[in-house]
Amino acid sequence: MKLDRALNIDDLRTMAKAKLPRMVFDYIDGGADDEVTLRRAVSRYDDYELTWRALRDVSEIDTSATIMGQDTRLPFFISPTASVRLFHPAEGELAVARAAYKQGVIYACSTLASQTVEDIAKANPGPKWVQVYVWKDKEIVRNFLERAKEAGFTGCILTVDLPVAGNRERDPRNHFAVPPKPNLKIASQVLGRPGWLWDLMRSPKIKPANFTHMRSEGSDAGIIGFVNQQFSRSVTWNDVEWMREAWGPGFAIKGISRGEDAKRAIDIGADAVWVSNHGGRQLDTSVPTIDLLPEISEAVRGRADIIADGGVRRGSHVAKLLMAGATGVALGRPFLYGLGAGGEDGVRRALSIMEEELRRTMALLGATKISELDPELMRVPHL
Repeated sequence: MKLDRALNIDDLRTMAKAKLPRMVFDYIDGGADDEVTLRRAVSRYDDYELTWRALRDVSEIDTSATIMGQDTRLPFFISPTASVRLFHPAEGELAVARAAYKQGVIYACSTLASQTVEDIAKANPGPKWVQVYVWKDKEIVRNFLERAKEAGFTGCILTVDLPVAGNRERDPRNHFAVPPKPNLKIASQVLGRPGWLWDLMRSPKIKPANFTHMRSEGSDAGIIGFVNQQFSRSVTWNDVEWMREAWGPGFAIKGISRGEDAKRAIDIGADAVWVSNHGGRQLDTSVPTIDLLPEISEAVRGRADIIADGGVRRGSHVAKLLMAGATGVALGRPFLYGLGAGGEDGVRRALSIMEEELRRTMALLGATKISELDPELMRVPHL
């Protein structure tokens, strides 16, 4: 199936499923525990109903926005995701970074990227941010942030909802690890996807490229073992304050779900509060992001930007998050499905689909610019 025949993100998901080994697809597609949050993050948007302003001139639609001080052509951007070469072994993050630049959206790089920040910066000379966790050794963080700044990254995202990795049961069922380790079950899957296997065999080992000088305890630790060994479980607001000072302006805290934490984030100098459920991959049965935004908006009161993610599969979902109080929207699985379906061109197709749907939704709402996505146009169900 050709990429231009993909009419929506679900079509790209189907194409990615056909091209990737099951273990790899499930790593993109799966969530924690019973995957309740994963499902409800998507379906909850259906409960928010729209009205529109009639007889408006919508011949020109302006989708430009400013997110965390960065002017951008679109109000959505690439969310940081780990080990992206897993889904496209030949290029991974480089393909995504190039696609983001060509489509005019912000690119965010994960701490656990499988390409270095320097190589990603060469692939994307446009606006880009870097995501970090609190490590046990702060000097590791300091050095990484210095490298990112030197490479041209202008924003820093601290993720605070991963003190430990969530219970993602699809992975052990598939005998899966990052990087993949040979066994009979995995062999039967990859042999059925010779294109992916050929790329994997020709490419360097998939690992946290920015920390190749570090080794996890035990040769079989993998990415999850690396996370559990290196990331601190004793993170406090003092650590956050230290990191804000280490980075400077352009600092977001990702993984906020309560108004009181949003206020605390702003008090220590965060430029953006990122409301996230980590793609349904951490705490199951967590509240859908769109339901959290009213409380977060009330706490923030315009003192910082609000970024939101979670279950976004349509341009109308982007519009609904913006109407609910978000300043910008982060995309995760949509671009990963595109990457798995067709590399850089697949990512560009995913971003184009989201843009087309957002523009159409705005026109149908009678909104010609992002600021006209008024909450009055959306009927909020009883929460």
